[in-house]
Amino acid sequence: MSTENEGTEVPADPTAPSVPATPPVPATPPAVPTAAERAPRPPQAPVEPAAPVPSAQEAPTQVQPPVPPAPPAQAPAPAAAPFPAAEPVTAGAPAGAGGWPPAPPAVPAWGEPVPAPSGAPGAPRRRGGGLVAAVLVAALVAGGIGGGIGYWAAQREDRGPESTTVSSGEAPASFKREAGTVAAVAAKALPSVVTIQAKSGDVQGEGGTGTGFVYDQEGHIVTNNHVVASAAEGGTLSATFSDGRTYDAEVVGRAEGYDVAVIKLKQPPKGLKPLPLGDSDRVAVGDATIAIGAPFGLSNTVTTGIISAKNRPVASGDGGGSNSYMSALQTDASINPGNSGGPLLDAAGAVIGINSAIQSTGGGYGQSQAGSIGLGFAIPVNQAKAVAEQLIKTGKPVYPVIGATVNMNEKGEGARIAEQGAGGTESVTPGGPAAEAGLRPGDVITSFGGHAIDSGPTLISEIWTHKPGDEVKVTYERDGKSASTTVVLGKRAGDS
Repeated sequence: MSTENEGTEVPADPTAPSVPATPPVPATPPAVPTAAERAPRPPQAPVEPAAPVPSAQEAPTQVQPPVPPAPPAQAPAPAAAPFPAAEPVTAGAPAGAGGWPPAPPAVPAWGEPVPAPSGAPGAPRRRGGGLVAAVLVAALVAGGIGGGIGYWAAQREDRGPESTTVSSGEAPASFKREAGTVAAVAAKALPSVVTIQAKSGDVQGEGGTGTGFVYDQEGHIVTNNHVVASAAEGGTLSATFSDGRTYDAEVVGRAEGYDVAVIKLKQPPKGLKPLPLGDSDRVAVGDATIAIGAPFGLSNTVTTGIISAKNRPVASGDGGGSNSYMSALQTDASINPGNSGGPLLDAAGAVIGINSAIQSTGGGYGQSQAGSIGLGFAIPVNQAKAVAEQLIKTGKPVYPVIGATVNMNEKGEGARIAEQGAGGTESVTPGGPAAEAGLRPGDVITSFGGHAIDSGPTLISEIWTHKPGDEVKVTYERDGKSASTTVVLGKRAGDS
């Protein structure tokens, strides 16, 4: 891991001497004259001053930087006020050992203008003024460390050289974090989030890393299907908590279409604390979000953002032929490969979604190794909860259906019911929900439950937000005319 300025030479500040100026040596007091010396002497003629004799030029042994000129005599100025300490940041430049030399000025960020030296050209400068200016640059960049040094540099000129201890202020460990802050929410949630390692049962032992969270005290963990799919058939699963404890786990049930899975710890510890579940239907655009996961295997990573959109139709695949559809919560909290299956929390620490997919720069939705570009998608927790309960109860998912095959490639006008189904079957199941509602092949569904439909994947995403038996209003077009009907959703058990 590298940092932006690693290996970059730091230029010297033009206003600061590279070495401390030699302090003035007090003059030796004159000797007390004797009685003979105090006796009056005859006046003498004034002596003409001798012409200056140039000294022999010597070869210098070391080149020293120019020392700034001494300031002209002036009335004493009031003592400089201490510089306020800057806000602490994550990293700072260390101060020089022993108090000198001071920490070098930080390199300006790429693209930023280089600050000009203070003071008009040719104007006299106080010794130490360059030092203060250089350290202030470090204070603005280095935060708490630079702030402490800036205060010391401003005061040492008035008090003279002395031994000084620079304090970084109150240690972060003693900070009191109020309830509702990101730090407080994360501290409470992290012990209930696990990093999942999945390995297949074949010779290659392929697998990956994902995230999950404690669903109940019996040891059930909710995650994404694509996180555990490689270990579902004879593979191995393990779950590691934030304190480093690792437990073997097994798959309870998987729902490929929803991209939800439930696993269970084989020997769950006592005192498990399930994360509270929120209400994803009440989430509003602009609400704060907190994502916890293991991006690129970095466990216990916390990122923040907001809900940037709701009801975003998302179709994603795991690369193995399994596709999932969701009417997702969109967030700009940083989500990367490895975050999959982790909780998306609201500001109170309640789960409002399961992080599942990202928009990659390559186009399309998925879980590729592309990094976050600020477009992450989470399965709404209300839907995930219903699926998880079904998986814990029966081990198999149940999907609501309309009993019609729609075109999955067209986009923009709606979801068109195909002329034929898979393998030449009828596209509208006789006696099924769509047939009972009067829908026919060629009809274009433009609205489902009040939500606009622009494609087949969008229609499926909306259907799966409901439950079998729900009555849903459908708007469709036939022969250029718009009409409406009501569909009573049927059901399909399992993924096959």
